[in-house]
Amino acid sequence: MWNSHFEMAMATVTQDDRAEGAVRFATCSDTGTERPHNEDACGVHIESERHVLVAVADGVSGLEGGEIASQTAIDVTLRAYRQSPASWGPAKRLSRAVQQANIEIHDRALVVTELRGMSTTLTAVVVDGSFAHAAHVGDSRLYLIRAGRIVQKTKDHTVAADKRRMGLVRADRMKDHPDRSTLSRSLGRELIAAVDRISFQVTSGDRLLLCSDGLYNVLSDHEMLETASGADSDGACAALIEKANSRRTPDNLTAAVVSIASAEPLRVATGWRALVAKLLG
Repeated sequence: MWNSHFEMAMATVTQDDRAEGAVRFATCSDTGTERPHNEDACGVHIESERHVLVAVADGVSGLEGGEIASQTAIDVTLRAYRQSPASWGPAKRLSRAVQQANIEIHDRALVVTELRGMSTTLTAVVVDGSFAHAAHVGDSRLYLIRAGRIVQKTKDHTVAADKRRMGLVRADRMKDHPDRSTLSRSLGRELIAAVDRISFQVTSGDRLLLCSDGLYNVLSDHEMLETASGADSDGACAALIEKANSRRTPDNLTAAVVSIASAEPLRVATGWRALVAKLLG
């Protein structure tokens, strides 16, 4: 039993329409099994059947206005992206949109005393033809599912994750680390946010999974891979939420699944590009 907001949309006209670069997607957000209200938010902007923006945000728990911060992050990011010039290109448009969301959250927190200190995570991705461009701050995540493998494309901005990258915490201690959910970066905390920008190629059959920590803290990468791979986008979204709730997740949880129906084959790097790709994994 779950009181959820479920949102599904298809960028193509019918399920059988396989136009080049067509994108299918679904988003789900749920209060979970223990929280009284939902501080997560998600949203979608459809520019064309080849060009879609999907975003997930998780308001900082325990602070006033977490719910307002996450919804503002989604609303402003989608609006600012929609209103920006197409000539900028999707990566720049998304980066500017996320910075605008950060400014509006920060400014509102300064004006309204009850919202002082509010902030949120934000993970947003634009799929434009055969490329994906992401902007990320906080500990929500973006995964790429391809050929039976799942790869985390974002890095967590938490105190524990920062210590792990410095070699101070072992990987097997992360799940139980006391600072695993303490954010080192978030949207709205500072006037200018430090936002990670990521771009990579996508191809036919790929899936992107965006989610808040309420999902991945109770499901392993293997379980998310298995659950997100076995149905269409909306079925995968619903199954992820249901499986996490069956584990009695203590947090709100949000998932967005983006399926690449058809796109150009991946271009294989050669020469020094191949060497760099190998070094970077």
